[in-house]
Amino acid sequence: MKKTVKYTLDSANPLPLTKKQKAEIKALSEMPDSKIDYSDIPALSDESWKNAVASPFHKPTKTSTTVRVDSDVLAWLKSQGKGYQTRINAILRAAMLHEIKH
Repeated sequence: MKKTVKYTLDSANPLPLTKKQKAEIKALSEMPDSKIDYSDIPALSDESWKNAVASPFHKPTKTSTTVRVDSDVLAWLKSQGKGYQTRINAILRAAMLHEIKH
């Protein structure tokens, strides 16, 4: 009978690197770009990026801020139920993306 071993990694407290790993990282960081073999990685053209999409796993960081909003606007957002701050962010993101595209 095989036993399944599960590991839980704590990204806030990663395991320390071994001497071998540190040496490899040091060697790679000192290597000039001209010595890096890119032959197994095809170059991407501008055409390749036309259909690119953002990673569905990417989550932008959040920043706490204070914003003065007209009372009627805030009342309208809150009247739609929980999540008014998320709706504010969605509205601002849509405006930002619209401006970036135009």
